[in-house]
Amino acid sequence: MKIIFFIATIAALAGCASFDPALPTQANVDLNKYMGTWYEQARLPNSFQRDCVSDVRADYTLLPDNTIEVVNQCKQKDRSVKAAQAEGRLAANAPDFSKLQVRFAPRWTSWLPMVWGDYWIMKIHGDYEYSLVGTPDRRFLWVLSREKRTDQRVVKELLAYAANHGFAVQDVTTTPQ
Repeated sequence: MKIIFFIATIAALAGCASFDPALPTQANVDLNKYMGTWYEQARLPNSFQRDCVSDVRADYTLLPDNTIEVVNQCKQKDRSVKAAQAEGRLAANAPDFSKLQVRFAPRWTSWLPMVWGDYWIMKIHGDYEYSLVGTPDRRFLWVLSREKRTDQRVVKELLAYAANHGFAVQDVTTTPQ
């Protein structure tokens, strides 16, 4: 009887567990080509960008130790500029440069796994003209471009790709540049 109860409990718990299917990422990312300035065109709302109302951009610089300097900035409602610096690195066990992690917390906390956020390059469009970035839990998503003004067809194509991979693109907000 105990064995039947144990098996039934495991089966019930397994049925309740949520499973995120693997998130595909872009093959053969060239980090040198990825570096530079990216302008945010759309994103899933998140708490750390709630004050950002326009002109959201990220600047990436590859450092000699193969880490990435990240500087994010945006305009807030009062038109002031908000900036945040971070460090990026290759995710543990990542087969290539499509799976990165970013840390905005102080350097002394870098040994803590929870201070690193996933930054997975899902798709690159054109010759590094557009990038679709997300997280494997599907909570965070960004459409980035090299230019402030974009081809909205490409942005919609990237969002459709994200929707096909489980992202709630109906909640996406566009970013005025």
